[in-house]
Amino acid sequence: MKRVLLLFLLLPFAFCGLAQDSLMYNLDEIVVSASRWCQQSQAQPVKVTRLSFDEANTFNPQTTADVLGLTGEVFIQKSQYGGGSPMIRGFATNRLLYCIDGVRMNTAIFRSGNIQNVISLDPFSIAGSEVLFGPGAVGYGSDAIGGAMVFSTLEPRLAVEKSPLVYGAATVRMATASNELTAHIHAGVGWKRWALLTSLSYSSYGDLQQGTHGPGEYVMPYVVVPGFAADGTVEDRVIANLDECRQTPSGYSQLNFMQKVRYAPGGGWNFEYAFHLSETSEYARYDRHQRMRGGLPRYAEWNYGPQFWMMNHLRAEHSGGGVIYDSMRVNLALQRFEESRISRDLNKPRRETQSEAVDALSANIDFIKSVSDGLSISYGAEYVQNNVRSKGVATDIVTNVAESMAARYPSAGWYSAGLFAQAEWHVTNRLNLAAGVRYNHYLIDNDFSTVGYDIPFEPRQISSAGSVSGNVGLNWRPASGWLLRVNYARGFRAPNVDDMGKLFDSADGCVTVPNPALKPEYADNVELGFAKHIGSFLKFDVTAYYTHLTDAIVRRDFLFNGSTTMEYQGSECRVQALQNAATANVWGVQASVDANFAKWFYADARVSWQRGFEEMDNGDVSPSRHAAPLFGRVALGFRNERLNIEAFAAFQAQCAAADMPVEEREKTEIYALDADGNAYSPAWFTLNLRASLQLARGFSLNATLENIADKRYRPYSCGISAPGRNVTMSLTYNFKG
Repeated sequence: MKRVLLLFLLLPFAFCGLAQDSLMYNLDEIVVSASRWCQQSQAQPVKVTRLSFDEANTFNPQTTADVLGLTGEVFIQKSQYGGGSPMIRGFATNRLLYCIDGVRMNTAIFRSGNIQNVISLDPFSIAGSEVLFGPGAVGYGSDAIGGAMVFSTLEPRLAVEKSPLVYGAATVRMATASNELTAHIHAGVGWKRWALLTSLSYSSYGDLQQGTHGPGEYVMPYVVVPGFAADGTVEDRVIANLDECRQTPSGYSQLNFMQKVRYAPGGGWNFEYAFHLSETSEYARYDRHQRMRGGLPRYAEWNYGPQFWMMNHLRAEHSGGGVIYDSMRVNLALQRFEESRISRDLNKPRRETQSEAVDALSANIDFIKSVSDGLSISYGAEYVQNNVRSKGVATDIVTNVAESMAARYPSAGWYSAGLFAQAEWHVTNRLNLAAGVRYNHYLIDNDFSTVGYDIPFEPRQISSAGSVSGNVGLNWRPASGWLLRVNYARGFRAPNVDDMGKLFDSADGCVTVPNPALKPEYADNVELGFAKHIGSFLKFDVTAYYTHLTDAIVRRDFLFNGSTTMEYQGSECRVQALQNAATANVWGVQASVDANFAKWFYADARVSWQRGFEEMDNGDVSPSRHAAPLFGRVALGFRNERLNIEAFAAFQAQCAAADMPVEEREKTEIYALDADGNAYSPAWFTLNLRASLQLARGFSLNATLENIADKRYRPYSCGISAPGRNVTMSLTYNFKG
């Protein structure tokens, strides 16, 4: 009841400040995520949220995950400071798709646990971002069950005059809660046919300071100092944390680089080559450092090794094709992903390192054709190939002797091919219909002989299957300023190498083993939405949805060599595996209000409420892990040509112990405890101020005062607390030719 009351109390406010110009009230806003082509939002029967480069950067987001969080409609989970795992409509991780400039980022080792990979994309290089809510399998294939996050990066610009066009921007930024120092520059030069664009960013973050007022369970009173005794043996010291609000260890650094070359020879052709590079330092997984064993920290070390991403991307576009297409686009991409996990138990000499490398090749061809005045068809094909290599090494840090250990994954190949078509029909000036269908076939080739562990499978396992997905929906404008939309979509997720070949410790006392018998999981989604515009003053937007997941891939107890337990890393562990063993249901409401009170004043609000349940082993149901409690933001602001000042509040409702997912209830190290000692996620809200000022000669100043009350809070499912009182300031110089 409290949640319902909160929803209705917030609705009269005017929401988000993220799209604060007249475009907010324009039913003709252009989006690309629903169809892979630029089209009017009014023609799309699904909910899409759009955020531009300028809108995002006025908030000084540290990572691309933070960019998504600015929408007020995407919940961000963090297991460590160097991360950010989006949660959308009760789904997360490998049930969400990431796409950059038309290239899918999901790889064959995307897992069911929280995925932090979205931070590889530099927020300074993002020209725009869109979130497509609900299944997007027709356009994007496997994994787009809960939604798709579609990013476009800055483009090289051609000159329109004879003289070259020179442009760019440079930014420096600091933040107090993490001792952040960031420097960024991007610069471009364009001629009539050729153009270049270079972007470079570097950020350094210290250990994150949390707030002073809040649950004591979030304070870690100790710090582990790895070391050796005088006789050369391992002696890790557990010392008092002199600053209980400092979350040690959590700092890291990150480097991002992007280079683009564009060539436009004429005749409707455009070619572009892009090179992306991102690398982080080694950084601690903070939630694992909070685990205890025998009254002492379990780990002396638990770090992610440097996270590395590289992409070579070639795109060719042609417009004015004639018979079979009006526009055509080809995307060819080769990506390299590298990551590792490094752990060592307290006072033990054995340091275990598991590292993975994925080479991802993808090829897309997309067409769009206007068949008649009111009918257009987009269609295309996709091929994806992932080659996975994994190894495990155990090193005695006293003797420095290394030996092979079990790898996290087998050597494997994951292959996917798909064909799709979508139609959009403007039946009348007020009615639009959209429908699409996709066929996808996948194949997985696992070589278990490489994992270095005795498992009861054939050395090589090959599995494949096909899947059909589709969508149908309509948009209807019954009267001026009104928009109604209804949509049905079926999505799927093909099992990947992480699902079918992984060996790892999923929790204390449990080990997850490979299961090559997995099949795809499917999601059926229905959504109903309406929007009401009252001139340029007020906009309401409400969307209700329901998703049913069948053959859900979930972790369950498993027989391994006829036994429910096995020895793993020196301990007897309960055996589990991912299986098609459950159904799940998620439903919810997303609502927003945007208002302009006067020429210079605006207000906005966004709220998301969702509930989800999944089937358990014994037939009972558990709340869905990735269905976040009610959350949102409310803002009130002033803006003119030079100045924008905004006060905003962000909030999350409580997730009581009885509402916690079963698998979360044992994670007492990351949650607060109620009077009965049960884990729960307390409600929280923060008050914040931001200002953006356009100075003379191309300079602009952005400042944010975050968490004014210095509250200590931890968003649901997070393993690290959010920043306490935090001042962020950035100075940007824009130069334009």
